[in-house]
Amino acid sequence: MRHLLVFAGREEAEEVAETLGEWLGEEPRVVRETLAGEDDAEDAQWVVVVEEADSALTGRIDALLEEYEGWRED
Repeated sequence: MRHLLVFAGREEAEEVAETLGEWLGEEPRVVRETLAGEDDAEDAQWVVVVEEADSALTGRIDALLEEYEGWRED
């Protein structure tokens, strides 16, 4: 199952991707997502795309989301 982990800042997204890379053996992609209708580039969100994560990893991902003030969109 693909998970999209959303963060307000690039730094947080990159730190989470690095941690997940250590857990998964391959670092997930980090992409910038501009909200529809937003003119200000500062309002863009940063998304970490996790292609495959088993249920055992989900709890650890949730802890990262809480620590870095992000959220998941499945």
